[in-house]
Amino acid sequence: MTSLLSSPGAPIFEGEATAISVRGLTKRYGKQLACNSVDLEIRVGKTFGLLGPNGAGKSSLIRMLMGLIPKDAGDVSILDCKELYASELRQKIGYVPELHYIYRWMTIQQVLRFVSPLYEHWDTDLADSLVDKFQLPRSKRVSALSKGMTAKLGLLIALAHHPQLLILDEPTSGLDPVIREDFLESVLQSHARSDRTILFSSHHVDDVERVSDEVGIMVQGRLVVRGSVDELRGRIKRIRVVLQDGRLPNRVPSSTLHQKLARREWTLTVDHFSVDLLRQIEVDNDPVSAEVFDLNLEEIFKDVVRGLDARTESAP
Repeated sequence: MTSLLSSPGAPIFEGEATAISVRGLTKRYGKQLACNSVDLEIRVGKTFGLLGPNGAGKSSLIRMLMGLIPKDAGDVSILDCKELYASELRQKIGYVPELHYIYRWMTIQQVLRFVSPLYEHWDTDLADSLVDKFQLPRSKRVSALSKGMTAKLGLLIALAHHPQLLILDEPTSGLDPVIREDFLESVLQSHARSDRTILFSSHHVDDVERVSDEVGIMVQGRLVVRGSVDELRGRIKRIRVVLQDGRLPNRVPSSTLHQKLARREWTLTVDHFSVDLLRQIEVDNDPVSAEVFDLNLEEIFKDVVRGLDARTESAP
């Protein structure tokens, strides 16, 4: 049985090399701005979780990276290659979309026979071992597979040629909790046994948190915040301020991601929290009290989304 550790393809990059580099990437659909000048850099050997609500622009970003749709502006480099349509680049990438484009009339065995010649480094032993691990019935047609089985087949195809880069676009969407758990476990094993880089897109906070070294939150086509989970928890805080009777907030810090005012209680979620920032809020507003609260990733995600939505609604 072939281990996921070994890769007969081109050598895996090491150190601080960059697997994906994006600068100013922009995509419009008519008047709708799907990706708004996105900057993103993912280091080799890391798992990057792209977190965002439905319609945030995650899939548009990934489809541009895959060369499936043209970009309107910006620069992209993947594994040191700027030509996204290059055949040698496609050999180094495994891609699992939310909607799987697999011939539905084929059996699983026929799919594997059809796909294997497309990849120079297709590993038949690894493919067979994944068929057994995922408990995929070889004689069953794709049209008769459950959504979970189809997702596993897609992951198998993406892994069996030992890609240097694995791109997963909402791969667990619509799966039941048990299948999601199995799928994520396979992704974690794939990462642990190699120096493979993974871009994992999802709107499920717990899925992203489980598999990712670093997280980026995308809302309305913008990559709003990014960092490791520990880093985001350390720098993004919620501040609850009780104002004096009859007073309104005097000045909103520029790093505010979300705020809410309910009578005398003013609640802010701020990025790059510091003691100096808290003192400035107290100096500007002379409150009755001010408390600081830690947030988990789900709370951070919700406040980032709510804050950007509120700013958009209030814009002229």
